[in-house]
Amino acid sequence: MKNKILKGIALGIVVALAIACNPKKEEAAAEPVAVDTEKIKAELQTMENAFADAVNSGKPENIVYYAEDATSYAQNKSPLVGKTAIDKSIKEENESMPKGSKVTYTVNEVHPSSDGNMVVEFGSYKVVDSTNAVKADGNYMSLFHKKDGKYVCVRDMSASVLPLEKK
Repeated sequence: MKNKILKGIALGIVVALAIACNPKKEEAAAEPVAVDTEKIKAELQTMENAFADAVNSGKPENIVYYAEDATSYAQNKSPLVGKTAIDKSIKEENESMPKGSKVTYTVNEVHPSSDGNMVVEFGSYKVVDSTNAVKADGNYMSLFHKKDGKYVCVRDMSASVLPLEKK
């Protein structure tokens, strides 16, 4: 009898150890979040329009677009590092534009990450003077990161499609 009890206890311990040592089954992978590309594109176009409105109104200080640690790359310039440097450059460019000039930005494509927290935007820009003559024309690429529920630009790069002016 005593042997049966000891065998029962030993069997119980082995079963308990086998169950305890069994790895937990992997929880089912979370379903990927459905990212609404058109909604993101519309949100970024609204940001681009606000950027253009601030420049066109002569108030580039009203631009809410760049992260504090953003870097901006422009043609024939050293990279601008930090929101302060970028804002200063925009202000200087704005002051040198002929009166009546208007800039427009068009979002052509957006490529969000699978969770929508990062987005690469491909777009185009155009600057026309008061007679609608094209003064600048080109393309840009921006990388956005979502912070506190809103996208901010952390990197951007632009390139003109116009030939360089001969000096």
